[in-house]
Amino acid sequence: MSKNSDVVLEVNNLKIHFFTDEGTVKAVNGIDFYLEKGKTLGIIGESGCGKSVSAHSILRLIPSPPGKIVNGEIIYHDSSLNKDNGVVHIEQLNKKGKEIRNIRTNKIGIVFQEPMSSFCPHYTIGHQVAEAILIHNDELNKEQAHEKTVELLKQVGIPKAADRINDYPHQFSGGMRQRAMIAMALSCDPEILIADEPTTSLDVTVEAQILELLEDIQAERGMAIMLISHNLAVVSEVADWVAVMYLGKVMEKAPVGKIINNPLHPYTKGLISSIPKLEGELEELQPIKGIVPNPIDMPLGCPFAPRCERKVSDLCDKEVPAEIEIKPQHYARCFIYSEEVE
Repeated sequence: MSKNSDVVLEVNNLKIHFFTDEGTVKAVNGIDFYLEKGKTLGIIGESGCGKSVSAHSILRLIPSPPGKIVNGEIIYHDSSLNKDNGVVHIEQLNKKGKEIRNIRTNKIGIVFQEPMSSFCPHYTIGHQVAEAILIHNDELNKEQAHEKTVELLKQVGIPKAADRINDYPHQFSGGMRQRAMIAMALSCDPEILIADEPTTSLDVTVEAQILELLEDIQAERGMAIMLISHNLAVVSEVADWVAVMYLGKVMEKAPVGKIINNPLHPYTKGLISSIPKLEGELEELQPIKGIVPNPIDMPLGCPFAPRCERKVSDLCDKEVPAEIEIKPQHYARCFIYSEEVE
């Protein structure tokens, strides 16, 4: 991924480990990516590959202990900041300190996977969104926060927002709760929105509505979006770039069209082969054989080698392949392409 002046966030060689009684889990094991203003980066992979941990680390939300950022950089670019030329190294900030709270509340918003567990059941939706607004805006009073809450709920497509503001989370459907969670994330007017599996528990119709809502909001506000999902079909609808993760590493990344139409890594090809096709003749789905290795007992070489049907040699079991730009703007981590590049 070639960077330009529109980059608002970059992650370099990030490693996050969880130190447990059973051993060290290398949840994120050296990843690189960046976000551009007004663009969407989709990060996909199976459960446990490290995609949500990567996203939460950006806001220093990793539980410590047992989790810890052991290496790498998370760099936030903000030209409005006076110090260090607008560069903030998030991984160096105290996660309980004022600086990281300022990033969380004023620069980067997050939409979690399950909004029912993110809202407190004892307070109304309106109270909780208004509280977030007041935290972000010291100059507003409660009446103004109430008005902005109604405005935000309208913006995310909640009908009769002035009335629904008094409802409790259990009175909202799953799709409406997710819309309310998006409204809360937008209350700080963020430059970056992290959407962590925002449509997982929703049916396909509501899923499409939420994705369309995110696109509309991005077009209106010019936000960068980091979309986390296990569903490549979902990501392909809205992302500009896609990074494919497996066992804590990015195995392939490219503009979404290149990933969908010409996947290079065997893991990405396996993911695409396992997606049902709605057009053409019926075909038997081709699942990826084997299971994800225990993250406490990681393979010595390529993390995908134990499941890969295209291993080129014993090298795959002994060394981790470097990330290579195989084609313009198309990167993969696989020994298949080593000789071609050389």
